[in-house]
Amino acid sequence: MLPLFDDPSSFDRRALSSKLRSLADEGIWIGTSSWKYEGWMGQIYSRDRYATRGRFSQKRFEAECIAEYAETFPIVCGDFSFYQFPAPQYWERLFSSARGLSFALKVPEDITVREFPVHARYGPRAGMDNPNFLSSDLFRSAFTDVLAPFRERLGVLIFEFGTFGKRHFEDARAFASALEPFLESLAPGFRYAVETRNADFLEPAYFDCLRRYNVAHVFNSWTRMPDLTYQTQIAEAYTADFTVTRALLRRGRPYEEAVKQFSPYERIQDENPPARAAMRDLIKQAREKRRSAYIFVNNRLEGNAPVTIDSVVNED
Repeated sequence: MLPLFDDPSSFDRRALSSKLRSLADEGIWIGTSSWKYEGWMGQIYSRDRYATRGRFSQKRFEAECIAEYAETFPIVCGDFSFYQFPAPQYWERLFSSARGLSFALKVPEDITVREFPVHARYGPRAGMDNPNFLSSDLFRSAFTDVLAPFRERLGVLIFEFGTFGKRHFEDARAFASALEPFLESLAPGFRYAVETRNADFLEPAYFDCLRRYNVAHVFNSWTRMPDLTYQTQIAEAYTADFTVTRALLRRGRPYEEAVKQFSPYERIQDENPPARAAMRDLIKQAREKRRSAYIFVNNRLEGNAPVTIDSVVNED
């Protein structure tokens, strides 16, 4: 199938905005993973809005584009928070920059990483055990306490766990045993979800643990995870009174390969009909069961998240 909307001017963001806000009124929140993509010019963003002295300003775009993003989407998944504990002043600026926009936030990796990867950005911590793994005190003091004033703008907080080796957790039961006391300690008043990158964890011990605390399993499409279609057909995987989905990558495709192939994310390059069908099914289920749903699409799934979303919600 030929890519849709090769001409960005043909993208009807007003119609998409109307559709997404109607769904949000039903408790079905759909947005993208992050938002600072120049490749969305002519679709979500207007280039002349970020001109300084007659020339496009990258700095102005990155600082201000979230306000224009909010004119189309009712929610966004903030990936940035995975890499740091933002200061209170940062949160003040963020929430005031796009009034009315809701956020899903990835919890900082200082909470979810068991052992820091061997990568330059970790400095002397690379390859070391993380002393703050599943630290309830740190999570509360540095994250939920700081976010409490903005609680009404938060859809869900997502704990993203990378792939664990057997030396860390032998199986789903071992992971659930470590996770349970942490979930039990979580501050009330927020929605929480867990994203695992271990396909072998999709078992009753893991799902039962989440269900006891009304924490959602994140249906996630990732390199080494089963397709969304497979995950959404697991009856036990619906562990909360809401669902969370992150459509990230085609199964088998490494993240780095997707970045190289799809950047700068101007158009659809590899349509993924099964992923689209799974998201449509989740929307249908949410409507039928009157259950809230949060669905986030990444550029690396097909090449351009806004067009993927438009195609999911406007199926002929």
